[in-house]
Amino acid sequence: MSFSCYPLFSAALFFEFFLLSFLALLRSSDCLVNVTRGRIPRQLSVNFYAKSCPQVDQIVASVTSEQFREAPVSAPATIRLFFHDCFVEGCDASILTSTRPGSKDLAERDALDNKELAVEAFESINKAKALVESKCPGVVSCADILAIAARDFVHLTGGPYYQVKKGRWDGKISMASRVPSNIPHSNSTVNELLRLFSSKGLTLEDLVVLSGAHTIGFSHCKHFVDRLYNYKGTKQPDPAIDPRLLKALKMSCPQFGGNTDIVAPFDVTTPFSFDNAYYGNIEAKLGLLASDQALALDPRTKPLVQALAKDKQKFFLAFAAAMDKMGSIGVKKGPRHGEKRRDCSMHM
Repeated sequence: MSFSCYPLFSAALFFEFFLLSFLALLRSSDCLVNVTRGRIPRQLSVNFYAKSCPQVDQIVASVTSEQFREAPVSAPATIRLFFHDCFVEGCDASILTSTRPGSKDLAERDALDNKELAVEAFESINKAKALVESKCPGVVSCADILAIAARDFVHLTGGPYYQVKKGRWDGKISMASRVPSNIPHSNSTVNELLRLFSSKGLTLEDLVVLSGAHTIGFSHCKHFVDRLYNYKGTKQPDPAIDPRLLKALKMSCPQFGGNTDIVAPFDVTTPFSFDNAYYGNIEAKLGLLASDQALALDPRTKPLVQALAKDKQKFFLAFAAAMDKMGSIGVKKGPRHGEKRRDCSMHM
């Protein structure tokens, strides 16, 4: 599992062809963790800006709603951006800063694992930040705006609306070298995922629930092509993939020489709706990534997958709580550890 919500590829008709082909085949085949794990830091509060910028949620919402209308890919892209930010250095907007001109040390956003982050996500945050700055200059951090925007996009795609605790400061450190070991990958095993999540103060339940973000979004072929042709070096497809999905994916993604821009949806049944279909899909061997499919096979995670597949409201409540918990990972407080950037891409 990679928290990968990739943009729609340029050949939009190709995706439509893929989806129609698969559905036809389907029919035909009858967090403050840096000090105390899991605790919500006391400085985070829903009403943190009650006096200094009381309309911050509404200001950000005016931008995210317009951005969603103009570029729907902004939704999965921004949610992914928030995940990748929180898992590296904590939820401090360090993923938004650009590499300093002439520097040999790349910033997080330029790490190989972040190269496919959609530009629409960065645009969403930059637009929201600019509008917030015009109303409340120097008050609201980029980190808080990213957390609010991620919540907005969850809701705009049909998911739950939940209160976002605020009070984060922007981090002063952003290093590409710290990215690879701190984010999940498409071929991660359940053991690897559990170790990573545990290191962030997150539980097995958090892992399964937050993986549900793959109810929307897309992934490039390179992240799952081995499952189609040479699973774990066997020169055979992954046996834990439905033959109909396998056939459809092979039409999109040849083993060699394919279009690197081609993507496929994580959720092959309702790819544009934030719902609990992701869990029913992986139960039915319709998971796109090996790391997703593994959650339905491992005896430790399978029961929760089954429970969430049956109850959308249970998933929504659990997801909101898990996002709140993840949003508290490694938050910065005060000028000693953080800053309030006017431009999210540049350190003060």
